[in-house]
Formats: sequence, structure tokens, C-alpha cells
Amino acid sequence: MTVATLAVGLSLALDLLVGELPEAVHPVAYFGRFVGRLDREWTNPRLVGTAAALVLPLLAAGVLAAPVWALARREPLAGAALAGVVLFASTSLRLLVSIVREVVAASETDLDGAREGLLALAGRDAASLSAGQVRSAAVESLAENLADGLVAALGAFALGAVVGAQWSPAAALALAAAAAAWTKAVNTMDSMLGYRSKPVGWAPAKLDDVVMWLPARASALALAVVALDPASLRRAKAWNPDVPSPNSGWPMGVAAAALDVRLEKPGVYDLNSSASLPSVADAERGVRLVAAAGLLSYVVAGVVAWS
Repeated sequence: MTVATLAVGLSLALDLLVGELPEAVHPVAYFGRFVGRLDREWTNPRLVGTAAALVLPLLAAGVLAAPVWALARREPLAGAALAGVVLFASTSLRLLVSIVREVVAASETDLDGAREGLLALAGRDAASLSAGQVRSAAVESLAENLADGLVAALGAFALGAVVGAQWSPAAALALAAAAAAWTKAVNTMDSMLGYRSKPVGWAPAKLDDVVMWLPARASALALAVVALDPASLRRAKAWNPDVPSPNSGWPMGVAAAALDVRLEKPGVYDLNSSASLPSVADAERGVRLVAAAGLLSYVVAGVVAWS
């Protein structure tokens, strides 16, 4: 087993056992506070946003990869452990699944509580959503975050390890950690700034569109594989023009097709409109589907890193 594959395995174990690092020591939380300082008026917001999008993710990658490189040169297993922690901090599966399960369960017994819980998943006004629409939003967010919150960083880590392995195990671990951290930083900047109401977020949003192009489609493929429903990819492609994002429609569309449910964001898109909004049972199947696709993604990343 290569040290990079060991790091992927450690990251999965930490996700299953721990779920999430405490905010006080979470590197993404520190990065987010730094990015938050950009959210103000600027004379030339696009220039500021472009400079930040180019510099800040590289800075985050360097800060986290440097100690991995230094430690791995002396002790490869210790370096693999640290790289695994970096990957763990750059990904999320168990926490996301847990939040969605809570929202889905509450949608049947405490709709107001479910609407409030949805705010942790989806950036939309939930005050007037029906129970079915709340479950729809939860499943949509779960599918979309499979790409943004897991597959993107896993894929970057695995590819970084393959490239770095041409030089040394230490280079493989350092480049893998850097790639995962850079990808997570790009997505974090988009999630915080990438709105039409924030001119400084134009460049982060565009960069995120490019970076997430492949992970979104890889996530859709993983969902189709675990659902044993290859036709869901074709159906998702047909619905994609209705989704403003160039990427999120893929995993959401496959989820809608594989679960045979309607997923809608009122006034924005309506996927599989001939079906019904998710029931509690449908949404729970969606949780299991995404969890299985996430585990498959870890396995694939580990195999790629090994090679």
C-alpha cells in the first residue's frame, strides 16, 4: 500500500469516527474568517476578487502542504498521517449525511424545525417551503455537496499523489495535500462570496465553475453506478439546461432520476417534474444513495493514489 493510499484510508476512518474537526482547530474555519474580510465594498471589486481567487487558495495549499513535505521526508508514515488529516479537513461526508437525516426526520414531525435545519444545507428562503419541498432541498444539497464537499478534494488528492510520485513519496504526499487544500479553498471562497449580490465574488465563482466541472460529473457517475441506473445520466443531461449552475445539475439530476422523485427550487429549476416531491422514505433512500456513492469515491481515490 502506498503512503498516499494510506492517507486516503485514514481520512475515511476519521470521517467515520470523528465526523468533523472542532471549529477552533479547523483550517477551513480559519480560511473562512480570512475570506470573510473580503466581503465589503471595494473600488474595484472584480480586481480584488480575481487577485484573491488566484492567491488565497495557493496560500492555503502551501501552508498545509509544507509540514506534510517536511515530515514525510523524515518519516513517510507520519507524513501520510498528516496528509490524511489535511484530506479529512478538506472533505465531509458523515456530517452532511447526519444533517440531512435530521432535516428529513423533522420534516414529518416538526416542519418549522426542518426549515430551520435546512439553512445549514441550502442557501434559500425556507420559510414558505412545504414538507416535500424541504425534503427536496435536502436531497438536492446532499447530491450537490457530494461533488463540492467530497469528490472534488478526493480527486485532487489522488491526482496530486500520482503526479508527485514521479519524484518521491514525500512529494506525492505534499502535492496531494496541496491539491486537496487548494480545491477546498476554491470552493470555500465560492460558497462565501460567489453570489450576484457580491461583485468581489465574480472571480471565485468562475474559478469554482471550472474546478468543479469534472467532480460534478464524476459524482453523477458514482451515483448512477451505486444506483445501478446508467439511464439516470442521460435523464440528468436532458434536465441540465434548466439549472443555472453548469455543474450542480449533474448530481442533482441523477439523484432525481435514480430515486424517481421531483427535485425543485421554486422559480429556478424543476427536475423530473412529472414525479412527486420526495417522501420521507424517498429522502432516506437518497441519503443511503449518496453515502454509498461517497464510499465508492473513497475507494476509487485510494486505488488511483496507489497507482
